Amino acid sequence: MGPETWPRPLFSPVGGVIRVPQEHFPVLWLGQSAVVTLPVEVDITVADQVREDLLSVLNRGPAALIVDMGGTTFCDSAGVHALVRAHKRATASRAHMVLVITSPAVQRVLAITGIDRLIAISPSVAEALAAAGQSGEDDDEPPPGADRPQAGPDEWAVRPR
Repeated sequence: MGPETWPRPLFSPVGGVIRVPQEHFPVLWLGQSAVVTLPVEVDITVADQVREDLLSVLNRGPAALIVDMGGTTFCDSAGVHALVRAHKRATASRAHMVLVITSPAVQRVLAITGIDRLIAISPSVAEALAAAGQSGEDDDEPPPGADRPQAGPDEWAVRPR
């Protein structure tokens, strides 16, 4: 594979090169809770990005991480692994992690793998926020680190609260 297969950079109207956009998943802060919305399919093609985004959000110190998979209809073993890695970080950070699952297929994968006994599962974001002890209505401020740049692998150490 040579340079002809590389993604083409985007050019600005004034002639400068703009960074090729990277895909990231939407994050909504509701008080001390972060709601991350995952795509329709969480498979090997996106699992690394899912893991990195979830760990990045956890590095910002939320009290709760709600992983909204309400629109997700497929999750393979790579996706399950990404969720387990995020759960380990959440536990180490003392953050409550809840998965929002509505698809029977995704529920089945999590049941077969035993993840449904490891990570809390909820049928809606509202119920997940309630299970995490966050309503999202009383506290409008995100945690202190929410506006900081993302931490890199060298900064992933768990810091005391």
